[in-house]
Amino acid sequence: MAYDVVTLTQRLIQCPSITPEDAGAIPLLQAELAAAGFATFRADRGGVANLIARWGPKGHERTFGFNGHTDVVPVGDPSDWRFDPFSGAARDGVLHGRGATDMKSGVAAFVGAAIDLVSSAPPDGAILITVTGDEEGDAVDGTTAILDWMEANGEAMAACLVGEPTCPERLGDMIKIGRRGSMTARFAASGVQGHTAYPHRAKNPVPALARLMARLDASRLDEGTEHFDPSTLAVTSIDTGNSASNVIPAMCRATVNIRFNDLHSSSGLIDWLRSEAELITEETGVAFEMTTRVSGESFLTPPGAFSDLVRRAVEAETGLEPELSTSGGTSDARFIRAHCPVVEFGLVGKTMHQVDECVPVDQIVQLKGVYRRILEDWFA
Repeated sequence: MAYDVVTLTQRLIQCPSITPEDAGAIPLLQAELAAAGFATFRADRGGVANLIARWGPKGHERTFGFNGHTDVVPVGDPSDWRFDPFSGAARDGVLHGRGATDMKSGVAAFVGAAIDLVSSAPPDGAILITVTGDEEGDAVDGTTAILDWMEANGEAMAACLVGEPTCPERLGDMIKIGRRGSMTARFAASGVQGHTAYPHRAKNPVPALARLMARLDASRLDEGTEHFDPSTLAVTSIDTGNSASNVIPAMCRATVNIRFNDLHSSSGLIDWLRSEAELITEETGVAFEMTTRVSGESFLTPPGAFSDLVRRAVEAETGLEPELSTSGGTSDARFIRAHCPVVEFGLVGKTMHQVDECVPVDQIVQLKGVYRRILEDWFA
């Protein structure tokens, strides 16, 4: 009998696993996989629940990996939802709840596909399933902790599929073969406080910081590459915290976010930002302090045998020829790319992170079919 992925999705939604809380989601998956004959391990770290489950021999050269997460973003005001966001309510062929799209359905689909395969046609190889409870948050103790555990315990994947929502309009229309890098830079401009009636006695950091932000905003980082759109820089805040109209502030702060393609590294961009700030300091005498946080480097899994295998499976199950894309934000594939080739394929992402997040029930079943075919073709 085929594994019931819709019921598993409902049970996962009923775990209110707002990041980084687990609320029973990881133990639920661990129990289901253990009952199907998978060896299960925990790589919990920093209060985050992380699961590794393997069917087949450790270290097999044909180990196929799946990766996903059970943590979800906050729901906002529950009264704005049509149904309780953690009820997993199914109405008129649609399953509702936080995580329905991002990505408890995806996790249920690849878990169900793997269980069905090993139960009916045990493959020559191994399947490694990794699930974290820290993807929507800081992602410090999630998939990185899993990969650290795997390295320490001799576990490895030959290739990995991340089940994030990837499709813009219809299930099957897009596979992600890479992601842009992401980093945030925060600037603090230091001046000298003074009275606005005597500006010569002060050093105003506001115009200097505004000049720097305008310069950065006007910069065109590149024209894009074969697989990536042009890199972007967005100024997201400028603030003094100054409520007095007759006081020149001593400090002004600003933040920029950069999404960058494979022409750049975060270290190179940090050097560029620092040099731009130094130019404005030379012009104005206002000093800048810069701090940065890198969420991930850009990466690309070049089109080839692995992406072709996934694309053929998607087309066979959905009737659509998927686009190979690097669009969108970041995902945990940014960590896995250093371990093995990785691509992403999952549901239509229109409702993820929104009020009334939902997914058609038949798409969960269809996604399981895609994952099952990928496994069959991998081990064929």
